[in-house]
Amino acid sequence: MDSVNDYEADTAFLGDWGPFQRRLSLLLCITMIPNGYGSLVVVFVADTPSHRCLVPVHGLNLTKEWRNASIPLEEDGRPAECSRYQLDTIRAYSEAGVLPSDINLTTVPREGCLDGWEYDRSVYASTIVSEWDLVCGQKWKKPLTLSAYFCGFLVGSFISGQLSDRFGRKIVLFVTLVGQTLCAFIQGFCHSWMAFVIMYFLSGMCHISNYLAAFVLGTETLSPRVREFFSTAGSCFFFALGYVLLPLHAYFMREWRMLQLGITTPGFLLLILWWFIPESPRWLLSQGRVAEAEAIVKYAAKKNNVEVPATIFTPRKKECGSDTENVNICDMLRSPNIRWMSAVLWLVWNTIAMAYLALSLNTSNLHGDAYFNCFLSGAVEIPAYLATWIMFRCCPRRLTMAGSLFSSGFFLLVTQLIPADLHWVAVTLEMMGKFSLTVAFAHVYAYSAELYPTVVRTTALGACSMASRIGSILAPYILYLRSYSVSLPYMLMSGLITTASLLSLLLPESYGMPLPETVAHMQPFPGCCRKNTYKRTHTKEEESERKSVDVE
Repeated sequence: MDSVNDYEADTAFLGDWGPFQRRLSLLLCITMIPNGYGSLVVVFVADTPSHRCLVPVHGLNLTKEWRNASIPLEEDGRPAECSRYQLDTIRAYSEAGVLPSDINLTTVPREGCLDGWEYDRSVYASTIVSEWDLVCGQKWKKPLTLSAYFCGFLVGSFISGQLSDRFGRKIVLFVTLVGQTLCAFIQGFCHSWMAFVIMYFLSGMCHISNYLAAFVLGTETLSPRVREFFSTAGSCFFFALGYVLLPLHAYFMREWRMLQLGITTPGFLLLILWWFIPESPRWLLSQGRVAEAEAIVKYAAKKNNVEVPATIFTPRKKECGSDTENVNICDMLRSPNIRWMSAVLWLVWNTIAMAYLALSLNTSNLHGDAYFNCFLSGAVEIPAYLATWIMFRCCPRRLTMAGSLFSSGFFLLVTQLIPADLHWVAVTLEMMGKFSLTVAFAHVYAYSAELYPTVVRTTALGACSMASRIGSILAPYILYLRSYSVSLPYMLMSGLITTASLLSLLLPESYGMPLPETVAHMQPFPGCCRKNTYKRTHTKEEESERKSVDVE
């Protein structure tokens, strides 16, 4: 028989919320603050300022009237961004003494921005868009830049779990923390768009890896009661804190290189935490390093001022006939029940991630001050995480998920019906949509964990996370649709979110239900049409004992 350690029972003497747990929770959450910076700094670093074709000052014999009239006006009255009147033609008119008002300017031929662009410097001193001219024929590079970062997320999600299981949670946390800080720091010195994109991809890999390592280390080390708050609210609060502080830094650092270096450099200070954050005792036990695990638990007991038992980790044998299964990701597609449930969850995760990121990146496009809008978008997440924690403790999972998604889709749809002069109403509705979507985003992690059985739970959540990264990669292209119609991204997001809301109603209800242990224990799909059939499977010994009692 294989022997295992019941970590929860063996460490129960430490208590739930002693000094050790409080300090560990705080330090792990602090490591997540840079993730709030790094994920959304692109809102300012890659924003597109107002621009127009550059008309050279020297070498052209243009009058003041013709220089002012050299840029065509669009139908909405704004200067054209990607074309100008042919300079040879308007120079000929200027030298002939013809005024712009004397001719029909629509008959003057146009040409591209052959001499480059001039950018509005009133909001940003510079961005990567203005530095490398990612506009007009090169504007496709901007969404590709953002997608490269989330491609890094996709790769990091795939490899971080394997690295963490092999080398430990702590070492992966700090190695990737160094990697994320270094990559973001080097970005501030990049002198080509391609180099910037490569470092951005590597930064995304490290970003998700250190976040997952910190998240797993906390959930494995903390007690069940504290773990629930840490996973649904605590870690998210500090991510939102970084999000809220970002526009404050950006307001005082208008040049993109200074902003990149300014928010990155403090990340090196987090390396001091290496001496204060321990390795996961659970992982050490899984590697047979019992003495190291006991040393950490004894240190925790000393900090909590509790007595350490003579024997901390006592080996226990598995029960005969237990339902333990060896399940891999392929088994998630073999059973119709788990296959359909996974398909729905993947679609829901993908939609939530895509819409959440699109709304976060869209703050620079909202009416009003870009810095205040970004602050507001981050601030609404803090009460959203608190609401998620409260609702998760006392409300049905399925209705909470469907309701939050539906309300988000509704608010985004109504936003497009607001008159153009009521900008503050439109911004308020979009923030309400962001609030509801954040609730759904925080809720779906814990809800999915309750739906999947123990034997496949980690693998299943990893697959859901991979699906959400696809949505993150697509999010910049949702915003790219603004170039065709300002309303198009909102209409598309509203439709997708509402569809995800309806699909989530097909999922089983898990509130108050025992966690399934095997695939056979899972509730049937669709849960809205059939009753829960979860029943505990008796072992052979229990069944034999029951029959003997009946005979007697």
